[in-house]
Amino acid sequence: MGAPDPVVAYLGLGSNLGRREAHLGHALRRLGEEAGRLTGVSGVHETDPVGFEDQPAFLNLAARLETSLEPEALLALARSIEAERGRARSFRNAPRTLDVDILLYGDRRIHRPGLTVPHPRMTERAFVLVPLLELAPALVEPGTGTPYRAYLEELETLGPTPGVRRVGPGEELMEVE
Repeated sequence: MGAPDPVVAYLGLGSNLGRREAHLGHALRRLGEEAGRLTGVSGVHETDPVGFEDQPAFLNLAARLETSLEPEALLALARSIEAERGRARSFRNAPRTLDVDILLYGDRRIHRPGLTVPHPRMTERAFVLVPLLELAPALVEPGTGTPYRAYLEELETLGPTPGVRRVGPGEELMEVE
């Protein structure tokens, strides 16, 4: 019995404390080394904080990963990488050195303690949808078939969404330490 067939997973990465580019670059390298093969990285977007607004701006990006890791193992690796970069979970929407979220895992819908995929709030967050759609413009929501572009368009019609500004290519972060 061999390894399971690879699944395409999409991850959202963010950082707003310390050396933001270095934190993101470290996470991309580790994911590429230990979780599978990175097949795409969006541009880097500087974004306004959401929820708790009295904090620095974030750098956010999306990554596409071919992985044979099960979702729980991928989540454990993400948490380990966050911890290496000093992530503290003090309160919801708190400032953080690094955040690595599983946005999508193939076409699976997962509802387990500590893990919900698709990410439960991604359709409400321009800072997730903009880089994700840059990487995969035709992506649709598993189960419903709703294009993620429709969610972003809906956010834009409801009024101002937190600022999302593209600041550079994501692949270059893999060289930053």
